[in-house]
Amino acid sequence: MRYARQSDDRGSAAAELALALPAVVLALLLGAGALGAASRQVALQDAAADAARLLGRGEGAGAAIRVVSAAVPGAGMSSRTSDDLVCVSARSVVAIGGLIRIPLEASSCALAGGL
Repeated sequence: MRYARQSDDRGSAAAELALALPAVVLALLLGAGALGAASRQVALQDAAADAARLLGRGEGAGAAIRVVSAAVPGAGMSSRTSDDLVCVSARSVVAIGGLIRIPLEASSCALAGGL
């Protein structure tokens, strides 16, 4: 007596791949977006430090704003003076995948009148 071989699971690997592939692609895109956001945060922090040093040396606010906007396009900046410190806060928003918007902020201080 011969038993017919049943192949009910034929094509299941392709179906599993079709289900898993969008999740893998989404995870990769989110990971790349997170790395881009981290890179932008570092650039924003560096720009805030440069702007604080410029203002501390007595440069105009226009020069500080140019430094911040050149480092991170679309970033905004505000500054304040407290005792002998000049502090700069820089802000930006990064979009990941067009759906997730993450606000970024960095601040730095420098001595006023320093060289």
